[in-house]
Amino acid sequence: MKGNDRLPAPAAPGDGAVLAGPDADRGNGESRLALDQAFDSGTLYALRAAVQAHATEAGLPESRTDDLVIAVHELAANAVRHGAGAGRLRMWEREGALHCQVDDSGSPASAGDAGPDGNVADRWPFLPGHGLWLVRLVADQISVLSGPGGTRATIVFSSGEDPSVSVPG
Repeated sequence: MKGNDRLPAPAAPGDGAVLAGPDADRGNGESRLALDQAFDSGTLYALRAAVQAHATEAGLPESRTDDLVIAVHELAANAVRHGAGAGRLRMWEREGALHCQVDDSGSPASAGDAGPDGNVADRWPFLPGHGLWLVRLVADQISVLSGPGGTRATIVFSSGEDPSVSVPG
């Protein structure tokens, strides 16, 4: 993507999404860029392998690593299919969680589909069978911002076990 100014401003903290990027003011040094990789339809396999390796290295449990790989793949596949055919993934660790940001540079057809606040993603379906529905199911947090300049999807996976799974006591 050519410059972050082409996307709408991220939601403010407290809007239910963690959107601070790896280059945000860290103050305490807790953020660390783990992966910065461009992708297209021919490199999705390599992207999945890199995400899995970096998530494992970061200490994400195996079940959560699988969920993260699936979520990143769905977002990247959407960028390839509905965007300009390519995108960029950035993954970083921050405060006990892995954050992944998938950017694409949009498509000319998307400009006319914006919701009232200018976010095209507001009009996307989140129904079973759709990739974004799956991402919402497995990620701890998700934010999707889209406009004429492209789409930015940010997901967060805590480093702990899946909170929706309870262990009998």
